[in-house]
Amino acid sequence: MRAGVSKTVLVALVILILVVVAAAAVLMRPAQPTTSTQPTPTQPTQPAAPQKKVKVAVIFDIGGRGDLSFNDMAWMGAERAKKDFGVEVTYVQSRTSADYLPNLRSLSQSKEYDLIICVGFLMTDALNQTAHEFPNQKYAIIDSVVNAPNVRGIIFKENEGSALVGALAGFATKTNKVGVVLGIEIPVLYHFEAGFYWGVNYAENITGKKVQIIYKYTGSFTDAALGKQVAEGMLTQGADVLYNVAGLTGKGMLDAVADYGAAHGLTMGPPFGIGVDADQDWIHPGFVIASMMKRVDNGVYYAIRDVVYGNFTGGVMPLGLKEGGVKMSDENDLIAFIEVAKMLGAKLPDTPENIIAKYKQMRSQIPQSVWDQLKTLEEKIKKGEIVIPTANSPDEIKQIRARYGVTG
Repeated sequence: MRAGVSKTVLVALVILILVVVAAAAVLMRPAQPTTSTQPTPTQPTQPAAPQKKVKVAVIFDIGGRGDLSFNDMAWMGAERAKKDFGVEVTYVQSRTSADYLPNLRSLSQSKEYDLIICVGFLMTDALNQTAHEFPNQKYAIIDSVVNAPNVRGIIFKENEGSALVGALAGFATKTNKVGVVLGIEIPVLYHFEAGFYWGVNYAENITGKKVQIIYKYTGSFTDAALGKQVAEGMLTQGADVLYNVAGLTGKGMLDAVADYGAAHGLTMGPPFGIGVDADQDWIHPGFVIASMMKRVDNGVYYAIRDVVYGNFTGGVMPLGLKEGGVKMSDENDLIAFIEVAKMLGAKLPDTPENIIAKYKQMRSQIPQSVWDQLKTLEEKIKKGEIVIPTANSPDEIKQIRARYGVTG
């Protein structure tokens, strides 16, 4: 947290964090990866009981716990595995990028851990070095691939989920201007960009609209104040749907959307915010129209489960819409997170009934035909009838931005 944040804000953030990380108690039915995915983290029909207590270490990136999305979702997956399989989990927080390699080496040298999980692309270089130094140690990394047989690369098809919320943004905008607030510029975030831009264009082709897209990299996943500042600039420029691709920084974006609406006498959008990673629809009822959920918890859970039952293999495990790795949030997700908040005794922004009612009223502003078209699009992506473009390099994302007329 930055200096100068009020005690009230700190308490509110703590409550939000507890709600996100406890959601594993409600979201207990992850979709299973298909047999075509490599590696295949399927549980044996009659698994043998583990011979010893499995120990796992999870290394968070510099964004850390409390981002209300990425790192907290990883924590959820590990906690769910702890409950289901009785594993012992050690959590390690990286304060700076300089901590990655020492943390990995220290954990590997101890030979205590059956699996070490690196949460985030930023640890790629450190793991690439460590994995070859300790070839008998099992590792998993979120959002990256390391060419070593003892490493599982858990990657997500963020472009697929982003295509859905991009299409929603294109349908929902009244000003024909939408924005994307991003964190640190790394290849993973290009996936979000590419899918979102494609989705907006998909809606343009159906509606005949000409939608302007603006984007901004903040350079941080942890600065909510900066996220709010960038979002306020986009709202001033006329954007009325903003997509959070910035972790805790993006929480500030959602705040800006709600504050802008309140300042203009509105009780619900537009403007709308779109959440990311976890379900964030309940945070500002009436102003968060959807979230692009990235099930990092499932990826972590699968990896631990496979170690427990002796199924762990290295290689790449891609998780998209079909595999339950990404999705656009719906009412069931909203209800799940409200129930978690109630179980914790957390202070909701309104009564559960009012949150759900406002959510339904907000979504009813969008014609049912739009929701039907989004569902059809989702099914076509799952079946492979529509392939969403992605990007993995600066040159590739520049080409996609140019194709869809995106401006910074």
